[in-house]
Amino acid sequence: MRARVRLSVAWAMSAAILLAGCSEENARVRTHLNTVAALRGDLPVNPMQWKVITSGVQSGGAGGVMYTVFGNDAAVASARTNAQPEYPAGAVIALVAWSQQGDPRWFGGRVPGTPTSVEFVTVGAGANGGRTYEYEQYGGKPLRKIAAESGAKPGERASYLLAQRAAVMP
Repeated sequence: MRARVRLSVAWAMSAAILLAGCSEENARVRTHLNTVAALRGDLPVNPMQWKVITSGVQSGGAGGVMYTVFGNDAAVASARTNAQPEYPAGAVIALVAWSQQGDPRWFGGRVPGTPTSVEFVTVGAGANGGRTYEYEQYGGKPLRKIAAESGAKPGERASYLLAQRAAVMP
């Protein structure tokens, strides 16, 4: 009986110590939003409100670049269900690229820094069931349109974006 009482007292004291340790906010671990990585400028839509198709990192240069490919609902559905999707008319994909910066909360970690570019590819309906492709690139600070092209076949950069496959999560 005495052993049970001692065990109960030990558990109660442990719980009290744990709760007391959690009662104050730790000033070293304040959370904050990474407002540096926000998209600002003259974009037709904010692609960060769409779903993610894939993401990656390209090292080199001054710290490298990290990017995320976003898609509207039509693009995401096509990318996730077809191994080699022919994006349907109405699909829009966007590649957002950021410079990398050190993560102040994780030694050696990298997080998005300033946006370097945003690229859009819009797939439209063409003649005889074909497709049309419109490519737009935004850059600078704040972001503004710096390149555009359209046609019945995607250009080199638009083809690269359309070839990005959906990331598969286990």
